[in-house]
Amino acid sequence: MATVKLERLSSNKTFGGELVKYKYKSAALGGLSAQFNLFIPPGASETNKVPVLVYLAGLTCTEDNGAQKGAFFGPAAAQGIAILFPDTSPRGAGIEGEDADWDFGTGAGFYLNATNPKYAKHYQMYTHVTMELPGVIQSNDIPIDFSRQSIFGHSMGGHGALTIYLTAETPYKSASAFAPISNPTKCPWGEKAFTGYLQGGVEEAKEKYDATELIARHTNPVHILIDYGTGDNFYKQGQLLPENFVKAAKEAGHGEDQITARSQEGYDHSYFFISTFAADHIKFHAGFLKA
Repeated sequence: MATVKLERLSSNKTFGGELVKYKYKSAALGGLSAQFNLFIPPGASETNKVPVLVYLAGLTCTEDNGAQKGAFFGPAAAQGIAILFPDTSPRGAGIEGEDADWDFGTGAGFYLNATNPKYAKHYQMYTHVTMELPGVIQSNDIPIDFSRQSIFGHSMGGHGALTIYLTAETPYKSASAFAPISNPTKCPWGEKAFTGYLQGGVEEAKEKYDATELIARHTNPVHILIDYGTGDNFYKQGQLLPENFVKAAKEAGHGEDQITARSQEGYDHSYFFISTFAADHIKFHAGFLKA
């Protein structure tokens, strides 16, 4: 693709590498400005391009939450892995009602491509994450090897990571999730998002945007790690439903050699939980990105 101009907003040295925040005009998001954070580990260069992990954040978050609170950089630097942090939605679309609720619209793009005409111009987060951002980064000669990429995320971002991993045309080596919304067509958050963003609502979502529905039809081997906390109120309220995903996976022939789902006693939905198991997830992905 033609080079897309990136505006460098900030830079911080961390664990011998560099975290840079960029801004650019996003075609996928209807011409709006989009921001992302990118961690480049020490030793990356044009002659030593590094693999990349894409981190998708949850409801109400931005590109900053995972970067500032995830505790990912030490383990990623040690493994020589870059981390890309996209935003969670378009910003400033000016669509009526997009800022009315915390769990829909701004900060809640659900990593899908909207088909409801009201949102379709701007809410193309699936394309933004899977196609546009890799293309923009490569066109600017940043030393990342996108033939070696994996994806992970938290909550809504865990949903995004699992569904993108299971459907994207560009292959990801592995996927992991912290407290993912695992069966969104069966929970209030997902029902609300799909009814709003998709012309076909929940039924349309079952085809592409529900990890439990997708794993049930998936025949190729997978590499997935999931952690969730038993003290997570959203888990208790039935928003996450990881057991549904695990059950569907087993019934489809995906055993424990392909999917590890760990119930973590007493942990909640916060970044205290995520940061506790961050190193485990980086190590998991390194096994596939560096194979």
